[in-house]
Amino acid sequence: MTPNYEAQLLDWFHHFHNHPEVSWREVETTNTLARILDQLGVSYQRFDDMTGLVAEIGQGDGVIAVRADIDALWQEVNGVMQGNHSCGHDANMSMVLGALLYVREHAIHKKVRFIFQPAEEKGEGALAMMERGVMEGVTHLYGVHLRPQEELPFGKVAPSIYHGAGNMLEGKIIGEDAHGARPHQGKNAIDVIVALHQRLKSIYISPFEAHSVKLTKLVAGGDSLNIIPGIASFALDVRAQKNDVLHTMQHRIEEALTGLKALYDVEIEYEWKEFTPGAEVSKEAEAITTEAIQQVIGEERTAPPVVTSGADDFHYYTIRYPDVKAAMIGVGADLTPGLHHPKMMFNTKALDIGARILAETIQRTP
Repeated sequence: MTPNYEAQLLDWFHHFHNHPEVSWREVETTNTLARILDQLGVSYQRFDDMTGLVAEIGQGDGVIAVRADIDALWQEVNGVMQGNHSCGHDANMSMVLGALLYVREHAIHKKVRFIFQPAEEKGEGALAMMERGVMEGVTHLYGVHLRPQEELPFGKVAPSIYHGAGNMLEGKIIGEDAHGARPHQGKNAIDVIVALHQRLKSIYISPFEAHSVKLTKLVAGGDSLNIIPGIASFALDVRAQKNDVLHTMQHRIEEALTGLKALYDVEIEYEWKEFTPGAEVSKEAEAITTEAIQQVIGEERTAPPVVTSGADDFHYYTIRYPDVKAAMIGVGADLTPGLHHPKMMFNTKALDIGARILAETIQRTP
């Protein structure tokens, strides 16, 4: 009879939940993971220059990799700024550790590598892990993440999550100040911002492709109301469900900025930041996770793949290693009010479900 590790998963979850650490500062989280692995007799590798670690069990030439993100958010909770696991990475760690426990109960025909990755919230952790060789020999890669209630209720599990692609742009318009009575002597940065806003609404992409672009920051002018500001800073949030659509939007935005620069005779400096790729899901991996879900909780509780505008740096792994077959499992948990909400809550019985499905997925991977 397969042991039940539900109580152990819940203990781990409560510890991680009560000791949140933000991106690149997950020192005690990494130490806790190391202590757990020591107790389990599982070998692992730490890094001299960053948080996170990589553990391995099993033997063989091929490697099945499982990734858990370990960082928390920094946000206001009940009027206090603090670390907070409102994205569910505490749950992700617990489910992946649970999968390790369950999969050890069976014969393992490949190496299984457990990647405990820092800094997902900054979109930088996956890149750092790849620079340190964690994808060497990997043929299949799996992830797991709780889903908000509007996507999946408790008891339902999806074989994959199709995250969207996202990119931010920060820019600065450099015109020339002028007196309010003599606007012809200046170059009004607000005029350029208004024109940019209208121009963004004229970027036409097929309505069958999910996408959006919007201004998210605007700073211009000062305390003197009779000065026309020549300087303004701004930011854009750009998203699309597909990576190629996002790249098309980036090109159109850059064309718009070049045109406005010439039209208004100003300088426009800008920089793209915080790119997160959209999901590139393997149909083979998705078929394996589907079979695993059906085996553990039944076909009637197996949900369709989740399509969401949210982003996750998990997909950097498949962008950099396109031959790796990857899928991220979406676990329904009655999660409310939503991911990143400071008071996010969910049904913790989902932890054991996610761990068992992940373990079954590993077992079924050829």
